[in-house]
Amino acid sequence: MNKKMERKSRLALTLLLAGVTFAVELLFLLLMAAIVVTLSGTGVLKLEITGAINRPLLMALFILFCLIVGAGISFLLSRILTGPINKTINTINRLAEGDYKARLEIGKPLNRHPTIIEITDSFNQMAARLDKTEILRTDFVNNFSHEFKTPIVSIMGFAKLLKRGNLTPEEQREYIDVIEEESGRLSNMAAGILQLSKIENQSVLSQKHRYNLSEQIRNCVLMLEKKWTEKGLEPELIFDEYEIEADEDLLKQVWLNLIDNAVKFSEPDCAFRISIEKADNRIRVNVANTGPNIPEQSLPYIFDKFYQADESHSGKGNGIGLAVVKRIVHLHGGEVTAESSGGKTEFTVTIPQ
Repeated sequence: MNKKMERKSRLALTLLLAGVTFAVELLFLLLMAAIVVTLSGTGVLKLEITGAINRPLLMALFILFCLIVGAGISFLLSRILTGPINKTINTINRLAEGDYKARLEIGKPLNRHPTIIEITDSFNQMAARLDKTEILRTDFVNNFSHEFKTPIVSIMGFAKLLKRGNLTPEEQREYIDVIEEESGRLSNMAAGILQLSKIENQSVLSQKHRYNLSEQIRNCVLMLEKKWTEKGLEPELIFDEYEIEADEDLLKQVWLNLIDNAVKFSEPDCAFRISIEKADNRIRVNVANTGPNIPEQSLPYIFDKFYQADESHSGKGNGIGLAVVKRIVHLHGGEVTAESSGGKTEFTVTIPQ
């Protein structure tokens, strides 16, 4: 819809509201006039008429007065009603066009009404979230492009060296190892993007079944054994045997992401702890590690897509893993929270058993 059509549409809405308001006001005033005439005719209300003004002329003037007052009241009411509507539409259009700085502000006196306050707060929170997501997306694209480019350049460089020949067996093995490692990095990044895209489009868990959760978490720890042994870490598994009805493959991604994070950000030669407990037919899994705190200002955003609390972009993460965790947990009707203070970071997943 072009600007001209939009103006015509809003004018029509204004006229419609004004007409409805005017009709209501006119009906009310005419009713009052009828009451006055009735009371005057029955003698209940006596009108003293002097001079040349007779009764029909007085009634005509009264009706004219009613029309003028009704029109004025209708105009004012229509402005009060259509003003916030026009302002809301304009702000929504700004947001739709990509202006994520747009904020909705309704003027007095409607801005004091609880419903209006709820509407403006909800809209502004949505706009702020979109603004934050857009910033994170742009930042992610820039850094993710860099992260993709680095291993590709390494693979190309070492592949060219291998192609030239005249290398010792040790050099060949070293270059092949680098190519293998960089290829793995690319594979992991691509897998993360595909996994996030898949679960974001999923709304129903169709592969739920009952299985041993404790055994699954032990297997996830073993799958990451190479990483935690290289840092001299010691896993502390504090739980009994628990069964759960859930999507086993999806929850496996949750535990792998959380345990991998715990290993990445743990101080060397320390321990990371995993515990499970049951409360009110819900299972609570806690993954904790000792290491640098997550900045307090970053905690509300760490589960957002593309967000990295490590602003130096040191390559420890790509801003996807925790978004995947949050989405999978929510699909299971649970919640995930994070706390970080005193050199200790804990992630807690709570899901129905």
